[in-house]
Amino acid sequence: MSASRIQVRGESPYEVVVGTDVLGELPGLFADGVRTVAVIYPAPLPELSRPVCAELEKAGYEVLGLPVPDGERAKTAEVAAELWSAFGRYGMTRSDAVVGVGGGATTDLAGFAAATWLRGVQVVQVPTTLLAMVDAAVGGKTGINTPEGKNLVGSFHPPKGVLCELNTLAGVPREDYVAGLAEIIKGGFIADPTILMLIEDDPAGARTPEGEHTRALIERKIQVKADVVGADLKESGLREILNYGHTLAHAIERAEDYRIRHGEAVAIGLVYAAELSRLAGRAPDAVVDRTRAILTAVGLPTGYRRDAWPRLRDHMRIDKKARGAKLRFVVLDDIAQVSRLEDPPEELLEAAFFQISV
Repeated sequence: MSASRIQVRGESPYEVVVGTDVLGELPGLFADGVRTVAVIYPAPLPELSRPVCAELEKAGYEVLGLPVPDGERAKTAEVAAELWSAFGRYGMTRSDAVVGVGGGATTDLAGFAAATWLRGVQVVQVPTTLLAMVDAAVGGKTGINTPEGKNLVGSFHPPKGVLCELNTLAGVPREDYVAGLAEIIKGGFIADPTILMLIEDDPAGARTPEGEHTRALIERKIQVKADVVGADLKESGLREILNYGHTLAHAIERAEDYRIRHGEAVAIGLVYAAELSRLAGRAPDAVVDRTRAILTAVGLPTGYRRDAWPRLRDHMRIDKKARGAKLRFVVLDDIAQVSRLEDPPEELLEAAFFQISV
C-alpha cells in the first residue's frame, strides 16, 4: 500500500508520511544544505536507529548516533545538556539537522534539543511507537520534565517532517501498544467520532498492529492533530482541546514518578474529564458511559486509588492551562463538542474524582 501524506499547515507547514517500507523517504524531508545529522535514539533499543542511520548514510550525510536513556528518564535538563555538548563537539551548525527515533519521550527530547541548539536547527521525527506516531511526534511541541512537573520546560518547534514507518509497530510490546490507543480514543471524543465507531466495531483488532482498522485509526488521529495544530501552533486557543484528559493524567504520571505509561494515565484522565463534564452539567450520561465502555473494551484502566486525591490535586496546581491560581479544564458538551471549564469549585473536582476512585 502506498504512503499516505497528511499535511500540517500553518506558518511552518510539513508532511506526516505514513506507510510501510517508507524509510527511503527520510532524506527528502530535510531542507537543502544539511551536512551532518544527529540521530537521537533510546540506548536500550539500538536496532531502531540502524535502518535510519543506514538510509541517511546512503544519501551522503555524516551521521552521529546519540543514544539517550529510554522513556521519561531521557527528558531531563542533564540529558539535554549532554546532547548540546555532543552537538558542539561534532561542530553541528545551524544548517545541520536532528532526527528523533523512538517513542514519545525520545521525540520530545530530540525536538527540544533541536529547538534550543543555536536557537533552532531543523528536526525530523521518526516515531516508532503508536503513541508517538499519533501524538507526540506531530505538532511541534517539544519539552523536558522538571521535579515540579511534566513538560514544564519546552518550546514550539515544528519538525521539517514526520515519518511513520508502520512496520516498527510489530516490535512494540502489547501493553505499550494498547496504551497508545488512549490518545487515539481521545481524538475520537474531541473531534472524530468515526474513530470511536471503528474501535467499537473491532476492539480486539484495535489492540494489535495487525487489526483491520489500524492504519485508518492512525491516519484519522494524525489528521485530527494536524488540523488543530495547523490552526493553532502555540496553544493560544483551539489547541487546548488536545489536552482533554491530560490535567489529571499528568498529575498521575508525576505521582507515579513516571512509572505508569502515559496512555494509561491518559485513559484514567479521560474518564475523569468525562465525569467532570457530566457533573458540571455539560455532557450527558451517555458520554461517560461510552468513555468507560471503549476504554474497558481495549483493556485500558478507568479508575485510580481513592486515597491519592490530595496528592493529585496538589500536582494539578502546576498545569500548563492554569491561569494564576485558577485551573482550566477541557470538557465535553457532547462527543466532538468541546468547551472549557474555568476555575471549577473544589467540591466539583473532588466529586468527579470520587466517581473514578477504586
